[in-house]
Amino acid sequence: MSVQVLITRLDESIPMPSYAKPGDAGADLTARVDVTLQPGERALVPTGISIALPNGYVALVHPRSGLAIKHGVTMVNSPGTVDAGFRGELQIILINHDPKEAISFKKGDRIAQLVIQQVERADFVEVDSLPGSDRGTGGFGSTGGKG
Repeated sequence: MSVQVLITRLDESIPMPSYAKPGDAGADLTARVDVTLQPGERALVPTGISIALPNGYVALVHPRSGLAIKHGVTMVNSPGTVDAGFRGELQIILINHDPKEAISFKKGDRIAQLVIQQVERADFVEVDSLPGSDRGTGGFGSTGGKG
C-alpha cells in the first residue's frame, strides 16, 4: 500500500527520498549543504526538498541508527513532525553527541529518514473524571524493572 506524496526539489542535484531496501519504513533524506558538527554541536541542516502530504497523513523524521551508533549523531527533536499543511523545506536538527570527534557531512549524504503515516484526529471531550485502568496514574518506571 502506498500514498502519493508530492515533492519539490529546491536543488536539482539532491536525490529524491528513496527506500534503501524493500520493506523499509523510512526513506532516506540527504543534506543540501556541507556541514561539520564539532563535539556537542547542533545544526539545522536543510534537505533540499519540500513535500505536500494528503490530509490525514503525517511525515515523521527519524534519526539514522548507523549515524547514532558509529558517530553519536542523532536528532534533537526526534521524531520531527511534518504536518500535512506544511510546505516549507524539510530541515533536520542534528546533534553530535561524540565527546571528542567532529563529524562532517557532504551535500548528498544521508542524514535522516522520513516515515509517512496515516493519522487520526481526536475529538477532545472534557469530563469530570476519567475511567479507571490497570495502570492508573503510574508514570515513569511504574511498570517495574530497572528502566
